[in-house]
Amino acid sequence: MTPLQRLRANMESVFFGQKQAVTQVIVGLLARGHVLIEDVPGVGKTVLARALARSINCNFNRIQLTPDLLPSDILGVSIYNHEKQSFDFKPGPIFAHIVLADEINRTTPRTQSSLLEAMNDYSVTIDGRTMPLPSPFMVVATQNPFEFEGTYMLPENQLDRFLLRVRLGYPDRDREMEILKQQPGRYKLDHLDPVLSTADIQALQGQASQVKIDNILMDYLMNIVEASRADEQLHTGISPRGALSLMQAAQALALIDSRDYITPDDIKVMVLPVCAHRVITKNHLSNGDLITATRVLQLILQKVPCPV
Repeated sequence: MTPLQRLRANMESVFFGQKQAVTQVIVGLLARGHVLIEDVPGVGKTVLARALARSINCNFNRIQLTPDLLPSDILGVSIYNHEKQSFDFKPGPIFAHIVLADEINRTTPRTQSSLLEAMNDYSVTIDGRTMPLPSPFMVVATQNPFEFEGTYMLPENQLDRFLLRVRLGYPDRDREMEILKQQPGRYKLDHLDPVLSTADIQALQGQASQVKIDNILMDYLMNIVEASRADEQLHTGISPRGALSLMQAAQALALIDSRDYITPDDIKVMVLPVCAHRVITKNHLSNGDLITATRVLQLILQKVPCPV
């Protein structure tokens, strides 16, 4: 069994939801990105995030985001030491390999923005001093749909920091019956043993970055990106950061499938989870309904010729 197969098996032993969601979270880890898990309460968002963290022998911190949380509660604070007559820095929970930001859209935009530097530069600046974060570093955030009471919409620049957004949905009947019988999130998760080390993850991340992409597939990827920018139903298309994220996610997906090269399907499969939260629609009516970013991207994928 390969390291990635062990990781997947370990996570699926406690998360009985969609296998596709497990794949996408692993893609985020291999591509050195951050993952936003979004869905209604009770479908296993936190279980999936904790299953990933417990499967790796690394430092893990969970931050429960609330409306009264301050940026210093995440980053850390300097406390005056009377004996030394100087300030000692007490690091916050952001200083970990994997950070679970639970219900990220329940805290204020000010506190949400405290994660921006950490997610983009893998460092934090406090009191004029920049401190690096551990390597590997990954933020796994969960959020409920913004229509729910007491939630704040994430700003576009915050959404753009997430490599991909994962939608779970409800499990099928057989899976849900298994959840009811075994209750893995309550019992098995607390006893889940790690199967990979941080060194293993760093090696896999290096392998993912070396996965080859042919020039024809690079053109295909750019055709999708340019089509999104020219689409009349989109106010904002895929950014250069989005294009880079799409390529990195496709490389990670190829590595999960034990390949050292990208196929057209790798790109097509990753377009929606990587790009749907980055583009902004003009909300034109389509058959009486407000058209969504997901639908626009699906139409673009149908229009852009796929290399054979």
